[in-house]
Amino acid sequence: MAARPDRFRRAVVRAGLALLLGWQLVAAAQTAQTAPPAGAADAVAGAGAVRFGILPLGGAFESRNDWEPLLADLRRAIGRPVTMLSVTSYEALEQAIQRDQVDMAFLSGKMALDAVTLRRMKVLAQVTRHDGLPGYRALLLARKSGPRSNLKDLLSEPEKWRLARGESRSVSGFIVPQLQLFLPNHIAMETRFRSELVGTHQVTALAVANDEADVATNNTADFERFRQQFPAEADRLQVIWESELIPHAQIVIRRDYGPEFEKKVQLFLVEYARGKSPRGDSERAVLKSLHDLAGFVPADNSSLLPAAKLAYQLARQSAMTSQWVNEAARQARLQRIETTYAEQVAALRAGAP
Repeated sequence: MAARPDRFRRAVVRAGLALLLGWQLVAAAQTAQTAPPAGAADAVAGAGAVRFGILPLGGAFESRNDWEPLLADLRRAIGRPVTMLSVTSYEALEQAIQRDQVDMAFLSGKMALDAVTLRRMKVLAQVTRHDGLPGYRALLLARKSGPRSNLKDLLSEPEKWRLARGESRSVSGFIVPQLQLFLPNHIAMETRFRSELVGTHQVTALAVANDEADVATNNTADFERFRQQFPAEADRLQVIWESELIPHAQIVIRRDYGPEFEKKVQLFLVEYARGKSPRGDSERAVLKSLHDLAGFVPADNSSLLPAAKLAYQLARQSAMTSQWVNEAARQARLQRIETTYAEQVAALRAGAP
């Protein structure tokens, strides 16, 4: 096999180092002070560090560098330490949230939904982007040249394609492509492809660019960032499918904090990069490097209703296309899905003002 390009080798090395760092951070967090119990928030509002968890969109090192300037500004605004947990997988971040090792987090879709409905967190704000759209799109990427480069061939013979995809909790890396493209064509992403590589959007795009995979899930925001960081590799790629719009990610906070503290944090986020001053210019530069964000808008738990609907649709579609021992078992599963969705919708609406 030909040697991989130097840039790809460096990316793999960074990913390995980032994985080590991510798990070191999780291990360190296990010994940290846990979040205060419900009802004790006001008493501790000025004590202890706020632990901020970051959804892994690129490498752990890259994420830490991107978020550090904004979190430094947040420290000054709220007058207390803010520490960062940057990991390399959705699972690692979810485990940290389950262990009460995260007080605030940048999350999208399914992870934000689970944090709010299962882990005593609430939505404070939602990100916005410069294109003004209320969301982004999932993508499928393939090489521009080669025997496997178009959607028709992919759908007709998926077992001949090597897939690079996101984790099962990733909205654009798994949930939306599965729901909107593959399951309607009777293809289960986990079982129908010749091989499968699971990683971040950067890793999946590099895999296709360097012929380690034939098709990759991605999204419009991360692929634009990939074009800036890896222009030569991006030039080898083409988009063969786009999804419907997916709502942007949210900032969530543990409900153990009192309303006054929540309002202070929300105000910081909403006003960030809005000023017409050198400081505002500096903050806009921070957001530009942070996945090209434009800012934040106030949001509540009801902003997760689209994510709940996506999860519901995927669960229902999977139940309809799976094999069951009998029809009664399928109907029982469908009823549980309906009940869970109704409970989630009620909980999310109850969390709105």
